[in-house]
Amino acid sequence: MIDEYNLARFVAAQAEAYDDAIDILRRGAMCTPYMDFIFPRLGREDGEDSVYALSSLDEAVAYLDYPLLGNRYRESVETLFRLVRTSAREVFGDVDAAKLHASLTLFAEASNEVLLRSVLITWFDNLVDEETIVRVSRYS
Repeated sequence: MIDEYNLARFVAAQAEAYDDAIDILRRGAMCTPYMDFIFPRLGREDGEDSVYALSSLDEAVAYLDYPLLGNRYRESVETLFRLVRTSAREVFGDVDAAKLHASLTLFAEASNEVLLRSVLITWFDNLVDEETIVRVSRYS
């Protein structure tokens, strides 16, 4: 399998951390150092990116299509539904809630999966992250 987008960087980052990250999330919190490789989003326009920043909608599609990564992303999103009595800010804090919003918007755009769209409805009042939408349209 050709790894056009170097998705192996996510596999490597998650190898030691994913079980811990999903356990923390199930308890209603999230560890900031895990955000970038558990809930990736588009790179910033100013170029100040994490090594885990995605470059395009096509890369987000490839991420979801990569069995291990796509399944883990879906599992993480499903876990959010179990936390419905809380809010993104309570679980993630302000900065990481914004990152989550951007990630969910990107992956909802990359897929027609009800799961990914539903979490935007539940956690963000069906509002997308506008900056992500604008940037996706520029890259398309």
